[in-house]
Amino acid sequence: MSAPQAPSDLASTHTVLNQPKPLHGHNLYAGDAALRDAVARNGGHWGEDDLQRYGEICGRPEWIERGFQANHYKPEFEPHDRVGNRVDQVNYHPAYHQLMQLAMSEGLHSAPWTDPKPGAHVVRAAKYYLHSQVESGHGCPVTMTFASVPSIKLTPALAKEWLPKITDRGYDPSNRPHTEKSALTIGMGMTEKQGGSDVRANTTTATALGDGSYELVGHKWFTSAPMCDAFLMLAQTDAGLSCFLVPRWRPDGAKNPIQVQRLKNKAGNVSNASSEIELRGALGWLVGEEGRGVPAIIEMVSATRFDCMIGSSGGQRQAVVQAIYHAANRSAFGKALIDQPLMQNVLADLQLEVEGSIAMTMRMAQAMDHLDSERQKLLMRLGTAVGKYWICKRTPHHAYEAMECLGGNGVIENFITARLYRDAPINAIWEGSGNIQALDVLRAITKTPEVLGNWFDELEQSKGSDLRYDRAIAQLKNQLADFNDIEFRARHIVDQLALTMQSHLLMQSGNSAVAEGFIASRLGAQGVGNTGTLPVGVDVKTIIERGNPLSA
Repeated sequence: MSAPQAPSDLASTHTVLNQPKPLHGHNLYAGDAALRDAVARNGGHWGEDDLQRYGEICGRPEWIERGFQANHYKPEFEPHDRVGNRVDQVNYHPAYHQLMQLAMSEGLHSAPWTDPKPGAHVVRAAKYYLHSQVESGHGCPVTMTFASVPSIKLTPALAKEWLPKITDRGYDPSNRPHTEKSALTIGMGMTEKQGGSDVRANTTTATALGDGSYELVGHKWFTSAPMCDAFLMLAQTDAGLSCFLVPRWRPDGAKNPIQVQRLKNKAGNVSNASSEIELRGALGWLVGEEGRGVPAIIEMVSATRFDCMIGSSGGQRQAVVQAIYHAANRSAFGKALIDQPLMQNVLADLQLEVEGSIAMTMRMAQAMDHLDSERQKLLMRLGTAVGKYWICKRTPHHAYEAMECLGGNGVIENFITARLYRDAPINAIWEGSGNIQALDVLRAITKTPEVLGNWFDELEQSKGSDLRYDRAIAQLKNQLADFNDIEFRARHIVDQLALTMQSHLLMQSGNSAVAEGFIASRLGAQGVGNTGTLPVGVDVKTIIERGNPLSA
């Protein structure tokens, strides 16, 4: 018998051609012109070296891989230990803990509180923006821990005991009492079955025990990061809805009866455990004044909404990174995708969205750095609601359009664009959905009319620079002067508040290509259309180059 014949060259069918290599090893900060400009413009220039350092870390392949692992291996709930003791343990993949350790060691949960100075919130926001591009799910407990500080400060005795551990740069995920740990994370429990955003419908009760503590009984429908060491929760007392700090373990070492019923099976944000919990006589301490629970916890909610702006802006940026990189390294019909006019229109439009998002986010970070100024406080009051509404709501469609740039690869789970798309709606829904933000804008305007005057004072700085902008400001003022059906029109009004503010900030930044492209496509006669409908004449090549992750 003769030896088998070797396969011919024609039998080889699996030569990989025209497929870009995975993007890693790049500096996320150095390659992001919009972020670098916004940091310098808003007072964070002193953090440049640190941001360059951290941008390099966030581009390392090992951290990118940990982001994939934390999402592939979802958290698992273990209600009891092996002999039957109730432990309410949520087990995470080691990659999740490594990401948490990195975030906490960088002070993403604490830096502006422990080292307050001009630009502190700007630099922290920039680092969080970089960090969230690696993996966004674990950012939930980081954000809540950061946001808890203003609320806990309302009760000095709690602040003295808890804040040193909350702001510590360590990370201790062990399931044991807070008294035995040097670093703590904080969660939040507001949502109940009968009322999500309508927290005054909460039925959880809190009964005073006579020693300054309270006993909470009730159910929370949505509590993310249930392994946090304590939670700010709302409950009803005789004086009305009140806010409480509720630890996972009692100070004497006994388990506080916060019992996890199950973990939510979510479409996105899967690395972060979200749960339903029962409070079966849980110990808690009052935060702020009894009966003033909403004003107490709104301090935390406001900061979490700001972080939603950061996270969604970061998601947009990472989507553009992937789309531009793919287009630069993929050919079709005889030339690179990035050189084809229609693809250039799409890529430039995607980058313009990022330009507007990061400009607005960093302007609000600057306002947070100067809350001793009444003007900045008023800007922040309206800006977090407007920014959270607009930026978070724009992100899901933005993620889809970037995904489409990769074709079929874009929807495959081991391409990050699939995860970006699944995660994109989260920030728009959590911490107050779109309608809640729009209504909050109307509430702010009605309750504190000077917020609107202050907003227009800010916009006035760019008046006369562009006729389309001036026309949009005049139309917006007319819409706000008419209170007929204003609640029905609230979303449209907030759209225009956001677009005019972003246009103003981009004009102030001094990059004429970006400002012209943004205004022409967002405030021009055609209005906001589908992605990739920029009018002729926009300098798409300059805009795309600003978004190119390898342009530095």
